[in-house]
Order: sequence, then C-alpha cells, then structure tokens
Amino acid sequence: MKAIRQHEFGGPEVLRYEDAPVPELIPGEVRIRVHAIGLNPPDWYLRDGYKMLPPEWQPQVPFPVILGTDISGVIEEVADDVKGFAVGDEVYSMVRFPSFGPSKAYAEYVTAPASEIALKPEGIDHIHAAAAPMSLLTAWQFMIDQGHDVQNPLQPNRHEPVALEGKRVLVNGAGGGVGHFAVQLAKWKGAYVIAVASTKHEVFLRDLAVDEFIDYTKTVAEDTVHDIDLVIDSVGGPTTGRFLRTLKRGGALFPIFPLGFSDSEEAERLGVKVSATQVRSSGAQLLEVGELLNNGTVRVAVDSIYPLSDAGKAHERAGKGNIQGKIVLTVA
Repeated sequence: MKAIRQHEFGGPEVLRYEDAPVPELIPGEVRIRVHAIGLNPPDWYLRDGYKMLPPEWQPQVPFPVILGTDISGVIEEVADDVKGFAVGDEVYSMVRFPSFGPSKAYAEYVTAPASEIALKPEGIDHIHAAAAPMSLLTAWQFMIDQGHDVQNPLQPNRHEPVALEGKRVLVNGAGGGVGHFAVQLAKWKGAYVIAVASTKHEVFLRDLAVDEFIDYTKTVAEDTVHDIDLVIDSVGGPTTGRFLRTLKRGGALFPIFPLGFSDSEEAERLGVKVSATQVRSSGAQLLEVGELLNNGTVRVAVDSIYPLSDAGKAHERAGKGNIQGKIVLTVA
C-alpha cells in the first residue's frame, strides 16, 4: 500500500509518500480501506520529536513510523472473533491513541481494534467523518463524559466534567478543531457560550449560535469577561492561567493542553478548579456522538483538503495556524 512514513524527526519535509506493508489482521480487529484522514496536533508533535515535552517524557520512536489516528473508510476484512461489524461497513475511528506504530492513519489501509470503531454517521461523508474523532472525543471527554479511568499524570485528581445547563461557558480558540466542537456541545447542553477567536472566525462561530463573540485581536477577553462558570481553553499551554480571573468562585478551567500551567496557588486562592484529561480511543463514544453528527446537532468544519501524497503540504498549512475546523487528507 501507499502510506506517509517518516524515518527521522523534522519538519514537513520528513514525511515520505512511499510503499509500506499492508497491516496484518489480528484477532479482535478489522482492516479498513481508508477514504479520508483527519489531522490533529499530536501528528506534528510526533513528526518533530515531541519537542514540547520534557526530555524524560519523550518516547522512543521505532522508525519508520506512520502518523495519524483519525480515519473514515470501509471495512475490508474482519477477524473471526469480531462481532457487530461486517465487510463493507462504513466506519470511522480514532485508531490506537495514545500510541504510535506501523498501523496508523496516514495510509491506504489501517487495522483497528473493533472496540475503537463505530459505524460512520450516514448523514455525513468520509471527509467530515474523518475530521471528527479526536477533536470531538476530546471535547466530549473533557465536557460530557470522560469515559475512561486513565489518570492524567499532571494532576492528582480524576478529571470530572461539570454540568453545563444554564452555565456561562467561555471557549478560547473557538474556531479550531476542539474549539468548534466545544462550542456546539456546550450549546447543546444549554449553556450560554462566549467564543474567543480571531476576526476570521466570527461569521462561522455566530452561525454556530454562540451567544457572544470576542475577537482577541481587538479585545483582551480576560480583561473584559467575568463571572464565568467554565473556561474551555482549547489553546492551553503556559498562558492558560490568564483566564483564572474570568471565573467565579467554584468555577473551572479546563485547558486542553495543560503543559506549562503554573498558577495552581492562584487557582486555589480564587476557589477555581483546574483540570484536564487525555483523550482515549472509544468506539462506544464515537457511536454516541455519531447521532449528533447524523442529525446535524453537531457540525464538522473542514478548513482544507489535501491528497494523502501531499501530507507535507497539509502539515505546512497546519504550521501557519488560524485553522477553521480541521485539515483532512483524502485517499484515492
């Protein structure tokens, strides 16, 4: 098969479109003919060698490696012990996250545990289905139901979503992959939603029915917003602490990327909970969110589309930032 593999860390230029072995089917799994692939930040974190992690956390990567997790496609073969799926089923998945290896998403074929796949929502095509899994599951597991008991090593307590109905929720980075899903889930659950993003995303986010839009290129959100119950910071990182002062006592800050947060004492002083989790693959949750995708309650925004062979160009697009929704690769 054709796949995108890398043999060393580096920029988009290390992504090679080349021949690779078709992954072997093992018990408990299905083999999928991939139609589309969704890009996510962990793809470029791995590509460049996990530079954002402390050295002691950087995993050993067995090159060559195939990037990616999110796919939509058609089942080509089913292991004898797999029930509930059949050859010809259209499915989508976040494959084996968090992990890396020879059977991952940037390829014409991928194998996946049956527990990590779900039937593709009939109301959307493969491109939009492939764009959903990681970002939508991230928003879901942060905000609705964590769905797993794997402890976040960055905090002592288990992550717990908070009730959203009637709450004031601020979403930072609202135009991006996780952000635009977080906005929609919060609205679905009855929250008053304030979206923070750049000028480019205003029309898009107002079309998603946000209650307020703040253009961060013109207004400093944390200087003007207060009495918030929950902040979903889909950007996260070292600057996420600036949103603490927007929260009411008893409120919560959920940074999607929690590395670098250093304001724990300030959060405690203000009576604010700061919590995060790491998204995990879940076919059961993809089936659940699939209903929302199928009936239009949640929409998938696609920023740009590239053929698999142009994965390097897709990563270059990602590097420019200000992505509206998701970037997708298609497989001929």
